[in-house]
Amino acid sequence: MSPPSLDRIGVDVGRALKLENAIEWAARHGVTIIDVQLDSADDAFPRIDAVRARGLRDACARYGIQLGLHTSSAVNVAEYTPLLSEAVDAYLRAYVDASVLLGAGWIVVHAGFHFSSDVTGRMQAGLERLNRLGDYAEVKGALLLLENLNKEPPDAEMHYLAHTLDEWRWYYERIASPAVALCFTANHAHLVPEGVEGFVNALPVERVREVRLADCFRNGVEQHLQPGEGDFDFPDLFRRMEEKGFAGHYMAAFGALDDMLRGRKRLARPAENNGR
Repeated sequence: MSPPSLDRIGVDVGRALKLENAIEWAARHGVTIIDVQLDSADDAFPRIDAVRARGLRDACARYGIQLGLHTSSAVNVAEYTPLLSEAVDAYLRAYVDASVLLGAGWIVVHAGFHFSSDVTGRMQAGLERLNRLGDYAEVKGALLLLENLNKEPPDAEMHYLAHTLDEWRWYYERIASPAVALCFTANHAHLVPEGVEGFVNALPVERVREVRLADCFRNGVEQHLQPGEGDFDFPDLFRRMEEKGFAGHYMAAFGALDDMLRGRKRLARPAENNGR
């Protein structure tokens, strides 16, 4: 099984460039898929009005760019404290509204985090919120992608939810909305005992729309290394996903922008980048 073609591997721009510059940068470098975050400076979603959004949509159409949004994992989707809970709902709904305004194809969302003593309550709060958000996204015509997050050290005070296969599956099996699909961060799977093999074997691949890529070390700590700096087996991941019929896109998420440009070429089919 060959690696994916270069045009199926995008770049997570995040907050590295202003939106207009991110689209131009992607077009200049032949990148057709990008993820961005709308949480700060000029790109904070309250600062994007209809006029600016129209210009951004036109630029994406002109250059053939598929735009995706990525919410902040620092916002606790599992929040249940009064006032803060309502603020999380408002934040996530605003991302859905921004997605519609910008013509974005997807929004990566998370399950939140807990502090060890309140796992059950946090998980239930997060599930209820994601179901509410899924209903809202369905009405608005937006698509949510629930990501599996990374493990934290055992003695950390905070731990992300949906970082194991069982936790992630607990959520997505209880969310029926067609507006909620999955974002599989493969390097996060590499950090836990199930590994990539366990995750891929269990995944409903038809629900996976994005696969995020970075190198790291087996059962190690959270790192976003360039391909070749860790021990992640990218050919094995591609083989497993493609054989199961994955038809979505991959997303480079490591290092600086230039690192991701180089890395995606190394990961793509050799025939499409002259073996470099």
